[in-house]
Amino acid sequence: MASHIVGYPRMGPKRELKFALESFWDGKSSAEDLQKVSSDLRSDIWKQMSSAGIKYIPSNTFSHYDQVLDTTAMLGAVPPRYGYSSGEIGLDVYFSMARGNASVPAMEMTKWFDTNYHYIVPELGPEVKFSYASHKAVNEYKEAKALGVETVPVLVGPVSYLLLSKLAKGVDKSFDLLSLLPKILPVYKEVISELKGAGATWIQFDEPLFVMDLEGHKLQAFSGAYAELESTLSGLNVLVETYFADIPAEAYKTLTSLKGVTAFGFDLIRGTKTLDLIKAGFPEGKYLFAGVVDGRNIWANDLAASLITLQSLEGVAGKDKLVVSTSCSLLHTAVDLVNETKLDAEIKSWLAFAAQKVVEVDALAKALAGQTNEGFFGANAEALSSRRSSPRVTNEAVQKAAAALKGSDHRRATEVSARLDAQQKKLNLPILPTTTIGSFPQTVELRRVRREYKAKKISEEDYVKAIKEEIKKVVDIQEDLDIDVLVHGEPERNDMVEYFGEQLSGFAFTANGWVQSYGSRCVKPPIIYGDVSRPKPMTVFWSSTAQSMTKRPMKGMLTGPVTILNWSFVRNDQPRHETCYQIALAIKDEVEDLEKGGIGVIQIDEAALREGLPLRKAEHSFYLDWAVHSFRITNCGVEDSTQIHTHMCYSNFNDIIHSIIDMDADVITIENSRSDEKLLSVFREGVKYGAGIGPGVYDIHSPRIPSTDEIADRINKMLAVLEQNILWVNPDCGLKTRKYTEVKPALKNMVDAAKLIRSQLGSAK
Repeated sequence: MASHIVGYPRMGPKRELKFALESFWDGKSSAEDLQKVSSDLRSDIWKQMSSAGIKYIPSNTFSHYDQVLDTTAMLGAVPPRYGYSSGEIGLDVYFSMARGNASVPAMEMTKWFDTNYHYIVPELGPEVKFSYASHKAVNEYKEAKALGVETVPVLVGPVSYLLLSKLAKGVDKSFDLLSLLPKILPVYKEVISELKGAGATWIQFDEPLFVMDLEGHKLQAFSGAYAELESTLSGLNVLVETYFADIPAEAYKTLTSLKGVTAFGFDLIRGTKTLDLIKAGFPEGKYLFAGVVDGRNIWANDLAASLITLQSLEGVAGKDKLVVSTSCSLLHTAVDLVNETKLDAEIKSWLAFAAQKVVEVDALAKALAGQTNEGFFGANAEALSSRRSSPRVTNEAVQKAAAALKGSDHRRATEVSARLDAQQKKLNLPILPTTTIGSFPQTVELRRVRREYKAKKISEEDYVKAIKEEIKKVVDIQEDLDIDVLVHGEPERNDMVEYFGEQLSGFAFTANGWVQSYGSRCVKPPIIYGDVSRPKPMTVFWSSTAQSMTKRPMKGMLTGPVTILNWSFVRNDQPRHETCYQIALAIKDEVEDLEKGGIGVIQIDEAALREGLPLRKAEHSFYLDWAVHSFRITNCGVEDSTQIHTHMCYSNFNDIIHSIIDMDADVITIENSRSDEKLLSVFREGVKYGAGIGPGVYDIHSPRIPSTDEIADRINKMLAVLEQNILWVNPDCGLKTRKYTEVKPALKNMVDAAKLIRSQLGSAK
């Protein structure tokens, strides 16, 4: 019986790749050092899968930054600003595209479907010259082969690649990206031919766009592309892999009749309706790769239930054509449970990280072939039963409180314009008020203090003293810069979700459960295993301490319920929205305690609201209703004069702007600078927005320091579409990943730009 893994995490069990990349970027190590760490990680992954008994092992799913960027490099589609002309693309050009450099900005980064991973968006147009410019896929296939491991090279499929791209600056809006297929397919053919020459017998194309709502001509593009590749692919087994949602009936028809394709992969965890399509008709003689092990969560698989699903599919595809697989790449889950030595034993028994999922896939494949590992299946059944009956999972009081929410839509009593007037009387801010998003740089020294306190090496008293000093430093910097609404800099926080999860009940934490977010940046999602409640105040002490150091308004800083939900590994034994309402009630308690503690401006970040949006339009309104409702629950009880801010990160908001307005926050700050003011186009098109808004005036994800003129220019662009009395001036995200040498000059230029425009507006009056 055959088994397959769609893809595997790249960072390494202890984030080895992260540290190697950052050392290389800082000039502390050589390209050879980086390549050595990379090849060691790849060889460990291949050998691990091989020894676990996996038949179809992926290669080319490793990356130094992102698989879409790897494809851009393979196609030689480097935007002209990076000065690339021809030849094999090296690390310098590659990382300039990903991160920008001293003279030019990075390419845009955006969410990979509805995950918390980000990809680098290709910039394409009629002028792009495509050429085979990165031999990575072939090199990694050969590298595995030299280790005695036969792999399936994985490529981002040509149609998904184009549909995930954006038009380069200056390209006419009517240009159809799919018209570039005839230009990129010759490069794909070269890659395929070279892989065949190197001995590959299988090739995997990831075409996740198949699960989206696609118009007819886009579906036809898939048919056309694979028909064009058919002769080059002959002699190979070709798998087209889809994931993250149900595949629409029309797309299923197109997919299963693609020319030259011998195998189809489906996500049967998030695509339960796809099962019905497969059972209603699957092409004879083709392989069915059944994704029954969840690549996006950390719960142990229900092996008995998966086996029943697989057995029902044997009759459809035939015993020798059914392959057990993961639902998607394991990139979106943590690496290895073995490294969790401190995790509670009962909770640990309920979990499976990437390494364990590989073993689950193999165990299911063997069981299907009649070689059931009784011990493994028995332990699995026992763990599932302990999770179902554990008293740690259920809290009656929380269940009751959440059930009682059904009757109201939790809106503040007064309209936003009246609230803003009440707030202005209290806050007395200038026009174009300046603020930052929340975090300030986390220095090596600061991380050391937190680490030592956690390890009980310093007393609570010393810890509090050190954090207070850091807050004082951050307050003084902001006062010197003349920023209007201050933040305390979050020196006591490791992460915007983990910090709250650690103080809420129903959450568990890992030591090494890291997941790649973008580039070298990893997040460690908490695990929500039970009902959520807030035993005691979480942030009030630090926020009121910070407020006591200044006469200017100090923002309280909270992470909103939808973001805590979307950035956690969520329990899969109740609907997501029920868990979200529980978190909202906990945050509501905190908001009201902050207000009582004298905090008049409270920011509730919903950075991840957009990324939880289901991939299919039919499911959008249900999600947005409960997500926006959860946000309103948190602050429906405050006074009119208390100003509620929210912040949102990377993403395309234009399609959900009405839901954002419906959140009814007093002020919203939004990431804007890396997506070329796409956001502002919404307001140009006449959407009326009456609350305060601060579209980010500079990109904090890049070390570049923008000039005063550049920021002033951005503010003027915003004033062309937004009223001056509602516009705020702020960076587009928190500053914790930046250095003070970057932050201070950038913020100084930002404040100077705001003052410059204020004086211009004043004299214009």
